[in-house]
Amino acid sequence: MVYVLLVAGFILLIKGADWFVTGASEIARILKVSPVLVGLTIVAFGTGAPEATVSIIAALEDSPGLTFGNVIGSNIINIAGVVGLTAVILPLKVESQTVRKEIPFTLLAGIAIMALVADTWVDAEASNILSRGDGIVLLLFFAIFMYYVFELARNHRDKAITEGVDERTASGGGWGKNSLFTLAGLGAVVLGGYWVVESSTDIALQFGMSETLVGLTVVSVGSSLPEFVTAITAAIRKFSDLALGSIVGSCIFNILFVLGAASIINPLNIDSRIFVDVTFMIILTVSLLMFSRTGWKVGRLEGAVLVSSYIIYLIYIIYRN
Repeated sequence: MVYVLLVAGFILLIKGADWFVTGASEIARILKVSPVLVGLTIVAFGTGAPEATVSIIAALEDSPGLTFGNVIGSNIINIAGVVGLTAVILPLKVESQTVRKEIPFTLLAGIAIMALVADTWVDAEASNILSRGDGIVLLLFFAIFMYYVFELARNHRDKAITEGVDERTASGGGWGKNSLFTLAGLGAVVLGGYWVVESSTDIALQFGMSETLVGLTVVSVGSSLPEFVTAITAAIRKFSDLALGSIVGSCIFNILFVLGAASIINPLNIDSRIFVDVTFMIILTVSLLMFSRTGWKVGRLEGAVLVSSYIIYLIYIIYRN
């Protein structure tokens, strides 16, 4: 029954995120928002909803390893797995704006979380804790990022994406249908997230796996499937800026909002071994920034390097457990 709940939870997460993105993206289209901004906000937050739900529910149930591991694991698979596989299938063009601001902001978020949880190193504390005060700091960073995005949207509205599209027929319906899609998707994500947390925790106990390992592997891979499907679909439709924007936006959302909100709900005790994973996440972000500057695209070779690095990392953390 536990495995049935796990599979059913992932199905609800994926389908719910799809409904959420479909409805919210069409509302954004009606509002005449450009693809890269849709990727950074609506799509990123929609596909990041599974990670948010799983991590917040895990925090409520006092499972800090699952909470933190899910976020870090999701960001690692987003950059190494999702961007890597998508680039192997179809090279991703990178807008200069994304390289100059959004990817460095992702790097800043990664460094910030490293600094906030390194209590034993920085302050010689007995343990590493992401406290409520740390959570407030992360949410303030998130507020700054959202202010930047909204200012960008206000100053660079892209009417070209809505040219010839009637507000009532953008997705076969107007505000009513799209709002229903968004709410139904959110409900499915919440229920699916609850099932994933409950079942994955039971499986971890059965096999002697740590909560952190479960968060870094099973849960993060499953909850990152919406990002992968969205990125592949966007790349095939020649919206590579939306594809990369959704991944970058999701990584920022995961660290600043999800961990910020989760730590305010319940301060998180962090396993010192997770610093290796956070360091790897930061290295991947730096690599993405460097790859993005080689011809303003992430090509097949760079994608293969990212995927290979994730496979090596996966072997390492399974052996480490």
